[in-house]
Amino acid sequence: MSRIAVIGGSGFNQLPGLVALGEEDPVTPFGQPSAPIQRGRLADAELLFLSRHGLNHRIPPHRVNYRANLWALKQMGAERVVGLAAVGGIQAPYAPRVLAVPTHLVDYTHGRDQTFHEGGDAGVVHIDFTWPYCEPLRAELLRLGRSLGIDLVDGGTLGVTQGPRLETAAEIRRLERDGCDLVGMTGMPEAALARELGLCYASLAFVVNWAAGKTAREIHFAELEANMAACVAPIQRLLTALVIQEAPTAS
Repeated sequence: MSRIAVIGGSGFNQLPGLVALGEEDPVTPFGQPSAPIQRGRLADAELLFLSRHGLNHRIPPHRVNYRANLWALKQMGAERVVGLAAVGGIQAPYAPRVLAVPTHLVDYTHGRDQTFHEGGDAGVVHIDFTWPYCEPLRAELLRLGRSLGIDLVDGGTLGVTQGPRLETAAEIRRLERDGCDLVGMTGMPEAALARELGLCYASLAFVVNWAAGKTAREIHFAELEANMAACVAPIQRLLTALVIQEAPTAS
C-alpha cells in the first residue's frame, strides 16, 4: 500500500500522537531537507513526517529547501503527501478555524527553485499542472472528514505569496479579484515539485486568521496561535484515519 508522508507547517513542527520509530537525515542532490525526516506510527499505521520550517520553526517560507524536502520524501518511499498549511481566509466560507482542501492555486512567489529540471544536458521537463492537487487524495480526505464528523470545505483557490511578511490590505484585494479564497506562503513550489516526482500531493489548509483588510482590526499573532491550537485535534484525527486507511507496510 502507499506510504503516506505529512509535511507540517506552522503549528505543526511536531505531529501530535506520532510515536517515533526513528529518523533519517537523507542527502539529496539539492542539499539537506528542512529537518530530519521522522519515521513513526500514528495509531497502528506508519507514516513519514517532515517539519517544513525545520526544528523550532527556524526557516522562513522563502528559504525552505522545497526541492530537498520532496526529493527526500520520495527517496524514503513516500507515494502520497499531505501538506499542512496555516492560511488566511479571504472569502466568507473560509473563516478562522475552518479546515479546507483546496482545488486550485495561484502562484505569486518569486526567486524560489521551481523545478528539478534546470535544462542543459538534463533537458527541460514540462508537467501538466491544470489541476495542481491529487484528486484521489483530496477525495479521500473529504470522505474521511465526513465519516468523522469533521467539517471540511471542499475546494477553493489558494494564493501563494512570498512572505515572510503578511500581505497588505491592497494585496489581499488583488488576490480576491484574482479569484483567491485563501492566502498562504508555502504552497508553491511544493505542489509543483511533488507533481514532477510523481507524488500524489494534496493540501490540508487550516485558517488561522482573516486576511489583511477583511476585518477592521489588525492581525494579532496571539489570535493566530489560538486558532492554530484549535485546529490541532481535528487534523490529528483526520490524519490518523488516513494513515489507518492506507495501512502502509512497515519497513
